[in-house]
Amino acid sequence: MSLDEVAVRAADPDAPPTKSEPGSAPARTPGTWAALRPLLLRLHFYAGVLIAPLLLVAATTGLLYAGSWQAERILYADQLTVDRVGANAQPLSAQVGAAVNAAPQGSVTAVWPAPEADATTRVIMESPGLADGETLTVFVDPYTAEVRGKLTTVGDALPLRAWLSEFHASLHLGEFGRNYSELAASWLWVVALGGLALWIGRKRARKAALVVPDRTATGRRKTLSWHGSVGLWIVVGLVGLSVTGLTWSRYAGENIGELKDGLGGTTPAVASELPGAPAADAGGEHAGHGAAGGTRAPVPAPVDVIGIDGAVAAARSAGVTASLRITLPAQGKGYVVKEQDKQVPVHLDAVSVDPADGRVMDELRFSEHPLLAQLTRYGIDLHMGLTFGLANQLALAALAVLVMFMVVWGYRMWWLRRPTKERTLSAGRPQPRGAWRKLPVTVLLPLAAAAAVVGWFVPMLGISLLVFLAGDLVLGFVASRRSAKA
Repeated sequence: MSLDEVAVRAADPDAPPTKSEPGSAPARTPGTWAALRPLLLRLHFYAGVLIAPLLLVAATTGLLYAGSWQAERILYADQLTVDRVGANAQPLSAQVGAAVNAAPQGSVTAVWPAPEADATTRVIMESPGLADGETLTVFVDPYTAEVRGKLTTVGDALPLRAWLSEFHASLHLGEFGRNYSELAASWLWVVALGGLALWIGRKRARKAALVVPDRTATGRRKTLSWHGSVGLWIVVGLVGLSVTGLTWSRYAGENIGELKDGLGGTTPAVASELPGAPAADAGGEHAGHGAAGGTRAPVPAPVDVIGIDGAVAAARSAGVTASLRITLPAQGKGYVVKEQDKQVPVHLDAVSVDPADGRVMDELRFSEHPLLAQLTRYGIDLHMGLTFGLANQLALAALAVLVMFMVVWGYRMWWLRRPTKERTLSAGRPQPRGAWRKLPVTVLLPLAAAAAVVGWFVPMLGISLLVFLAGDLVLGFVASRRSAKA
């Protein structure tokens, strides 16, 4: 055996012999998997050692976010719930009036009627002094029109969840911080699928050891058994988190959005432009929706005759009834009433209502969304813990904890493979380099082309992969010089 072969066999005991050895069968040309496996081992090693800290941070912050849904129900119970469920709710206009009196400096933009019997109504306002993306939310008892409290919110997130969401996305480091989460999401699917291939392709005496940790193993093999079998069980969740996380990312997210739009998967929006409004096209989609013969005079700005109660009544008559969000008329636009119940089965239909006469101007059903838009919606809501409610949040929390264990197990295996155990500061050795030279050209060229395309589409993955390769070349050059001197 050559020194190179000794190194390969030491790093991967399951690797087949590359040359004839005494007492062994005649050497055969290794198959594609036998040639590809050392390359995957080296890639998995580098990705695991260098990207694992980011995955650990993402898992920790994700665990906190998964728990924030239930935490805010407890922390903000006074704002979110009523003391006593009444027989009849006050008109929405009265509830909005109470919110305006409590926050006269705000300008109402949207209203979320109480989605449950014991819940409060949310009146969303733009208010001076708030940061970009923030709104002032006033919580109103729907039965008494009593204001239960005011909070600064971001979308539907109350202060705790909004803070944790930004912490998970960027560590509160702004645009620079978003690079961490994009880098973690970019590599997560590579590490997960590469590890899956390595685990399935590994030789084992018992088939059950593929899916169940081997409790008879000891040392590094015991850790590897847990790392591989648990990774097999959670690989679908890891890939799902990676793909959906990339949709929010800065660089890959733009490419994903362009690809989705190019494939006809753009998420549609209900048309809310008023006929005859200055911003609307006179010959546009809804130009003929007025009275018979198109004789209704165009209005330069929304004239709210029906009020918010009339808009809700019109939406309900059109079948939009579940967990409503009403956007108030703006310049040249009417009411937009949307469903926002994202739990299965989802209720995400929407209508627009003319504030002058209560006429439904446009309807948009979720079933009419392109398939890609629907899948994107499902994926994002699963990532956020919405689709199945508490069960979804518990599953995300469990997945985050298991990712932490996977990282710890990976580092433990790296430590147990250190060259000299007597040297306490020595680190685990990487897989031998040069594995790519053993790949057939018919495999190497398509693999390189695929890596280039994926690296361009997911830039943080491509850039970091180039850095890994450059570092590996430098280490190889240094090692060869040392060997030459020796």
